[in-house]
Amino acid sequence: AGAVRRLLAYEVGKALAHLDMAREKPEQGLHKCRKRLKSVRALLRLVRSGDETFCTTENECYKQVSALLAGPREATALIETIDRLAASFPEQSAGGGLDAVRDRLVMRQHEMHAGAGLDAAISAAAAACREGLGHIDRLSLPDQPEQAADILAEGARATLRRARKALDKAGSRGAADDFHDLRKAAKTHSMHLSLLGRLWPTPIKARRKAVDSLGERLGELHDVFVMRALLDADGEPLGPPEDTKLLAKLLKRSEKSLRKSCLAEAAELFGDKDASAVDRWIA
Repeated sequence: AGAVRRLLAYEVGKALAHLDMAREKPEQGLHKCRKRLKSVRALLRLVRSGDETFCTTENECYKQVSALLAGPREATALIETIDRLAASFPEQSAGGGLDAVRDRLVMRQHEMHAGAGLDAAISAAAAACREGLGHIDRLSLPDQPEQAADILAEGARATLRRARKALDKAGSRGAADDFHDLRKAAKTHSMHLSLLGRLWPTPIKARRKAVDSLGERLGELHDVFVMRALLDADGEPLGPPEDTKLLAKLLKRSEKSLRKSCLAEAAELFGDKDASAVDRWIA
């Protein structure tokens, strides 16, 4: 219990520090803050069976905090997506066919970061994090080794079950939400591996590297889905068809490749063949 409380306080404290940074450097601060919030939520999921009420309530709180910062962070991620496409398809994009869209996205980012809305979102997020710090002492967990081990094992298994379920849906239905659920489960699993790494260093190190790689690919695929949704949105937020023709073509090619690689990597990590091995080291 004491260790979990200290970890929660540390991670939330880091999130607050990154929020302060975000007032001057929004791109860096927001990204780092959201990563810390994901760590907090992963830790709460890991020990949830030990104090269901506390962990569920606090997880929902930090989920809402992260949502406050999602828009400004997404504005930066879309620019990064354009840059990845240009790097992945240099011959097609050499003529500057993506420049007009990128310019619009940069302007959109500047508007979001310069407006009063960002400052208000940062202030609200900081207030919620400070409130969360005051709740940490309410967490109640057993300190007996066997009970603590059971709680950690259940938390780790629950995330693996989420990942397998999301993998099944992504493979059979393939909707954007299915891949997003798989990404979230993979990110949580990676953080659980980090938290538990000192207990099982040998099997975890290589697995975490593979899970992190999958998480990166799924993140890229998520950004592609977001960009394609903007292409189809009313009002042509990315520009007229003559400016977005190349973008649409490259997004389609990128999505096809990422879908294939993500499903293959996820099957290796969360498929039935690998599940029994992971269950053994959790047990």
